Amino acid sequence: MWISTKAQYGLRALIEIGKRPGEAVPLKDVAEKQDISQHYLEQLAAQLRRSGFIRSVRGAHGGYRLARSPELIQAWDVVVAMEGSLSPVSCLEDEGNCERAGACATEGLWRRVEEAVRDVLGGTTLADLIHENLLIEQSRLVQLETNYLGR
Repeated sequence: MWISTKAQYGLRALIEIGKRPGEAVPLKDVAEKQDISQHYLEQLAAQLRRSGFIRSVRGAHGGYRLARSPELIQAWDVVVAMEGSLSPVSCLEDEGNCERAGACATEGLWRRVEEAVRDVLGGTTLADLIHENLLIEQSRLVQLETNYLGR
């Protein structure tokens, strides 16, 4: 299991869009704030839109909005939409693909790994990630202010 930049950047884009509820956020803004290539982000946005996480808003003040509340978007769903399977080994995806299915000493281990990843990502919503991002930004502002004032 390897989570690529597709899922990482996809989540970061959703966080950036989710931080501005009610606004149509241009991809240019997301690309700049998240330091992601706009061209790559356009590809990711198309996939996020097809998966039902965002919707496009046309016009002079167009961009993207979340398609549903951030409390209803689980990190698991986003990562799976961007990556496909998150099984750590191929035999969990298709037991018919492995002649040792049901008789492998490590099968239980890989199932527990998969369940742990599912539990962490499934127990984390976009709202959680937005909140965490806002806390990080506030902490950085306090640090900059402290440094500026020479405290």
